Amino acid sequence: MFTMEALGRWLMVIGVAVALVGVVVFLLSKVPFLDQLGRLPGDIVYESPNKRVSVFVPIVSSVLISLILTIVLNIILRILRK
Repeated sequence: MFTMEALGRWLMVIGVAVALVGVVVFLLSKVPFLDQLGRLPGDIVYESPNKRVSVFVPIVSSVLISLILTIVLNIILRILRK
């Protein structure tokens, strides 16, 4: 069972993690090309004529994000191995 001290530590860790995610999201909002994600050629958007149904499938955006994350993580892992 958790003691109050352990619970307090976990809450502080979670708070710091949430703050770091907030900083990263804030900084990423300043990158000029990121607002185009979801509107790239190849992303499928369908909206019915009566506007009751809409479908969004970000195929190209997902592939691009996956490619960028794969490259970044491979670079980080190669640096950490040395």
